[in-house]
Amino acid sequence: MTNKNSTTSNGLFGISLIAALAGFIFGFDTVVISGANLPIKELWHTTPLFHGFFIMSMALWGTVIGSIFGGGPTEKYGRKKILLWIGVLFSVSAIGSALAQDAYSFSAFRFIGGLGIGISSVAAPTYISEISTPASRGKLVAMYQFNIVFGILIAFLSNYFLQGIGGNNDWRWMLGVMAVPSLIYTLLVFGIPESPRWLITRKGDIANAKLVMSRLGLEGVESLIKGPGTTVDGSQLTVNGKPSTVNSQQFLQRKHYRIIGLAFMVAFYNQLSGINFILYYAPEILERAGLAAKESLFNSIAIGGTNLLFTFVGLYLIDRLGRKTLLLIGSIGYIVSLGMVAYAFYSNASPEFLLSFLLLFIASHAIGQGAVIWVFIAEIFPNTIRATGQSFGASIHWVFAALITLVTPLFLDKDSGIFKDNPWPIFAFFAFMMFTQLIWVFTKVPETKGVALEELEKQLIK
Repeated sequence: MTNKNSTTSNGLFGISLIAALAGFIFGFDTVVISGANLPIKELWHTTPLFHGFFIMSMALWGTVIGSIFGGGPTEKYGRKKILLWIGVLFSVSAIGSALAQDAYSFSAFRFIGGLGIGISSVAAPTYISEISTPASRGKLVAMYQFNIVFGILIAFLSNYFLQGIGGNNDWRWMLGVMAVPSLIYTLLVFGIPESPRWLITRKGDIANAKLVMSRLGLEGVESLIKGPGTTVDGSQLTVNGKPSTVNSQQFLQRKHYRIIGLAFMVAFYNQLSGINFILYYAPEILERAGLAAKESLFNSIAIGGTNLLFTFVGLYLIDRLGRKTLLLIGSIGYIVSLGMVAYAFYSNASPEFLLSFLLLFIASHAIGQGAVIWVFIAEIFPNTIRATGQSFGASIHWVFAALITLVTPLFLDKDSGIFKDNPWPIFAFFAFMMFTQLIWVFTKVPETKGVALEELEKQLIK
């Protein structure tokens, strides 16, 4: 019995890891463009506006579109098929970007990669949450975030080691190397099973769902089949007497308002922490503090390494302490670190002092919001609308990420920014927002650790 349980547990972990590898490519793709920034500007003589929109942020706009519209195909065609197509999109983007001969084709291939990122933030957490046990769900879904952070760190290192390898074309190698993990991921996805919950709620395929759950060592097949609002007649599943379907009216029912609000707020606060602002503009922030000019590589690795280390800590704690507890811990860390960064700029404190609290900020995010967001959104929605709900939460996350990235130069630019003399008010604002997050988490967020998805549906939808 022990050997069998160990085998099924290992199989569940391995299958979850394959799905989570979409996060690795996501993270890698997000950062790898930094190595192509200046070479492309010199090669194609792009204007600042064209370069910012078409070269640097085109993948981000693809991400927004992918996250908004990724839920429908994930619900209709199944989690596995969409995960497979994500790998295809990543592969096409990597190869096309590396071989692009002009700025327009380059931006088109970057947009395709962005679509893959956006859809992966819907399909991968949804899939992993649906094949997990209540006891392991947090850890397994959080592997997606861990792989994002790991991919970011590897991209920094990859760009460093590939610099100069191809002369003026080294940026092509930096972008093209992403095709290797993309193709490996695509091949691995062929071997994973479809989500048993999708097989039941969308296909009424009870027999194959049972086979998958048996393979994964999941228990409670009958309770899943006869979950809230469902009945089974032979092999045909119905919801309230009708075939299971998903549409906007079903998603926006009044009974779903609470979970829609929870998904919106956790995604909203994720970006109002300033995480993408700090990650995207870290070199400029550190330069303003007097650090980046001499030690930019070390600082990037320090930030990436801290992010990776404490994401692993969050991965370890999420099923032990719970989602709400980690959000509370992260909120307190945010308030302290952002407040002290604001103070460091305001008082012209030493660069080392400022960097230490930036690293505390990164650690707080990795343990709190970074570890929790994809897990929490993936588990609070019912089986019948989970991918749609994940799409909603992911799209809120990416829309605010895009907006903050776009408006940041208006505030931070050292020549014309609103806070060009001293950016301390920016960090004070983020600290205040994290204070409001602390109140929201304490008063409104339920604990979801260790609760079966069907039981959560009963608790959150009344």
